[in-house]
Amino acid sequence: MANVCEICGKGERSGFNVSHSHLKTKRTWKPNIQRVKALVKGATKRVNVCTRCLRSGKIQRAV
Repeated sequence: MANVCEICGKGERSGFNVSHSHLKTKRTWKPNIQRVKALVKGATKRVNVCTRCLRSGKIQRAV
């Protein structure tokens, strides 16, 4: 599954793990993406949406 929100475009971020001795290793942070049935332009459709968009009401779940 794609790690990109179809509403806000939030995706995977990269950075470093930093140890106590300040050694750096690459790592990624993935958004919490849920595949939900939602109303899009009056029709029910399955979309990949981050939990922030779901919680804030940017998209409405289909019942």
